[in-house]
Amino acid sequence: MGFGQFKSVGGRSGKPMVAMADINVTPMVDVMLVLLVIFIIAAPLLNHAIRLELPQAESSALPQDLKTITLSFDPEGKLFWDAELVTLEQIGPRFELSAKQKPQPEILLRADKSTRYESIAQVMSAAQAHGLHKIGFATEAKTAASSAKSALQATSQLSSQSPITNLKK
Repeated sequence: MGFGQFKSVGGRSGKPMVAMADINVTPMVDVMLVLLVIFIIAAPLLNHAIRLELPQAESSALPQDLKTITLSFDPEGKLFWDAELVTLEQIGPRFELSAKQKPQPEILLRADKSTRYESIAQVMSAAQAHGLHKIGFATEAKTAASSAKSALQATSQLSSQSPITNLKK
């Protein structure tokens, strides 16, 4: 086994038994590998972020010192209040409580670009009905590569719409 065993030098010949000085590290390595696998599997579950594909726009970042309520819409149209799944019926009382706070919090709408506008409009209407008027939209910052790509796409669309004929014959 591991500790406390004796190694027989002479067997039954009467020679003294010597204590085994080796430590078997195989069980310890097995336990460490099992823990590593558990943490690798559990780590993504601890992340509460909602994966969205935000539209791109040029704007400045909001100051983060104010109280902000983040409402996120995933591509299927599910609504999240600060990473907690809620329904349209549940946000009314929450808006009521938020409207009573001084200063009133800002509402930041994060919607996937494939989200139906109808669901966003319903949330905006509910917020305004409860007295919350500071509503903003989250977007991703445009990068030079994405703006060049969109310009190239626009150019290719224009050239495909109005073909240029060769005037020289």
